[in-house]
Amino acid sequence: MKIFLLCIVFTFSFSFVAKANYTSEEFQESLFEIGYKSIYDALNEGNEYFNQEIVLPVQLPPVAFTHSFGRFENPDGEVNDRYDIEYVNKDKPQNHFNITIQPVKYGVDFRDNQIDQRIKLGDGNEAIYSTKAVNGFNLLVFEKDKFQYILSVDKRISDIATSDILVEIANSIK
Repeated sequence: MKIFLLCIVFTFSFSFVAKANYTSEEFQESLFEIGYKSIYDALNEGNEYFNQEIVLPVQLPPVAFTHSFGRFENPDGEVNDRYDIEYVNKDKPQNHFNITIQPVKYGVDFRDNQIDQRIKLGDGNEAIYSTKAVNGFNLLVFEKDKFQYILSVDKRISDIATSDILVEIANSIK
């Protein structure tokens, strides 16, 4: 679990190293260089690999994003296979939202001391909300259609992207 959470932190940290004077094209290129592509190209790779449709939320946090990218990761073995989406704002690094989707059987387990709240979603599934599991980010974690979803939002916008907003986003996955 620690390795996975470190990967999440590493993934999150890339948006904070962007130079303020990056052009939009340079910013995009820096993400393409580390394996990101369009959300839908990466989604198609994940759907094909898992032989199952990955369903995405139709709602996002109510903050401005300038870019969105996806990445399907399939390293050796199955344990770390996952689909990641990043929503970022090249001019406001705090406007950062991430969705990680992976098979439930390889999902992340959270200790009780990492869980702030257990929340019942609209489909009856339970979600956990954590402000402690990843430094700098609040998480909503839940299962749907054999996948574990981790919705992550930068703590600096947690007054806008609240736990209630994350629950609304989770409930928008049909």
